[in-house]
Amino acid sequence: MSEDTPINDNDVAGSAAGDGTGVSAEGVTGGAEGVAKPTSKYDDPRIPLLAAARSGAIALGVLTVISLLVWGGKEGMPGVWGVVLGAAIGGGFVLLTVVSVLVTAKSTPTMTGAVVMFGWLAEIVVLILILLAIRDLTFYDTMAFFVTVVLALIVTLGAEVGGMSQSNLTYVTGG
Repeated sequence: MSEDTPINDNDVAGSAAGDGTGVSAEGVTGGAEGVAKPTSKYDDPRIPLLAAARSGAIALGVLTVISLLVWGGKEGMPGVWGVVLGAAIGGGFVLLTVVSVLVTAKSTPTMTGAVVMFGWLAEIVVLILILLAIRDLTFYDTMAFFVTVVLALIVTLGAEVGGMSQSNLTYVTGG
């Protein structure tokens, strides 16, 4: 590759230093604050998380529609309510974890870990409160609720793993 050949689309116009090297005076392309900005779509570390969230949400939507058809047809409105509650709890909590990691993607690993751990704790507390609140109610079908929660957890997590594994990222090894 010659010195004139652009490495990616952002290098076509030259670098911030104007010398065609792709390195600015700060040492990184576009690094106004000393932090490197992604130079291509493969350099953004949020790409797998976005793919996971998208795949998980689509899978949860498909599962919810299928479950509504099955349980709504079998049990009527109690089946529908069981599915709605189960999908919201099972899939919603899994997707909230991805969102919390996405929100803190540009912070320190310690901050991301703290937000995720607090999020899990909050989700468990909310889950316990919801289960205590609906335990004696009869407006929903308990079997539809249980089956949907379990399937939503499995399907959403599986779709998120699949979405993340299909993402392309640039890997650089030290040397």
